[in-house]
Amino acid sequence: MAVTNLPTCDGLFIIGLIVIVSSMFRTSSAQLNATFYSGTCPNASAIVRSTIQQALQSDARIGASLIRLHFHDCFVNGCDASILLDDSGSIQSEKNAGPNANSARGFNVVDNIKTALENACPGVVSCSDVLALASEASVSLAGGPSWTVLLGRRDGLTANLAGANSSIPSPVESLSNITSKFSAVGLNMNDLVALSGAHTFGRARCGVFNNRLFNFSGTGNPDPTLNSTLLSTLQQLCPQNGSVSTITNLDLSTPDAFDNNYFTNLQSNNGLLQSDQELFSTTGSSTIAIVTSFASNQTLFFQAFAQSMINMGNINCKKVNGS
Repeated sequence: MAVTNLPTCDGLFIIGLIVIVSSMFRTSSAQLNATFYSGTCPNASAIVRSTIQQALQSDARIGASLIRLHFHDCFVNGCDASILLDDSGSIQSEKNAGPNANSARGFNVVDNIKTALENACPGVVSCSDVLALASEASVSLAGGPSWTVLLGRRDGLTANLAGANSSIPSPVESLSNITSKFSAVGLNMNDLVALSGAHTFGRARCGVFNNRLFNFSGTGNPDPTLNSTLLSTLQQLCPQNGSVSTITNLDLSTPDAFDNNYFTNLQSNNGLLQSDQELFSTTGSSTIAIVTSFASNQTLFFQAFAQSMINMGNINCKKVNGS
């Protein structure tokens, strides 16, 4: 049974049809596997990669934006593409949640990918698998690792705005709180540090780090773990009472490359976000040794990142649609 005319991934009608079709072929205990589309859409991965390559020509940060969509999707009811759903009579979109509003981006590229896939194999590839494939392609195209993406996810029937507000790790949270959020979805400390390494490319708005610049935690002073040179630069870029929408690079040295410089930055207190720098500056934390190992060995980081992406992509994969 084929479903046609499914050009985008941002409507309940579209998601629902995909889920109805896919649920005919998958049981609630189905395991994800690398060959899920080998007989029905064998070029899916190549189509995703080609569309992202085209998008990168005009938007250098799109890869980081796409992987962020996958992260924010998986932390809320598992990897079910619910972050892509728009508001409707029965749905409060996760796009309106604090971690996503005015910052989540790349939806147009996801739609372009879906259109290309529908042209090649109508009604086959789920939107949640699109996000997983797009993440791998984005990292690989930026010079990072490749990995075998496990496929066969089902798209959700609804969104969870409250869950998006409460479950997605925040850049202004303590390491303890973030660790708890990772643990809640079955991810450990090594996953936390490895996946944080995705901040080796992309941008961030002043609004997610200006808490560190002038009055950190009500002290009346900047965050003491912020490199003084970087602090001066950021205070000029993001003055008090200035725009919270101004953006800057997450990685000072290689902002569009996927490498291990994120971790060496942390060692010199050049982590942009509070949540990043705490991985290295929290006294006694087990994350310090992991940061140190990734900073000194990019291959080790790449291997860990690939495995942690697979781990994250497995969140909730056994649950029944809509549960």
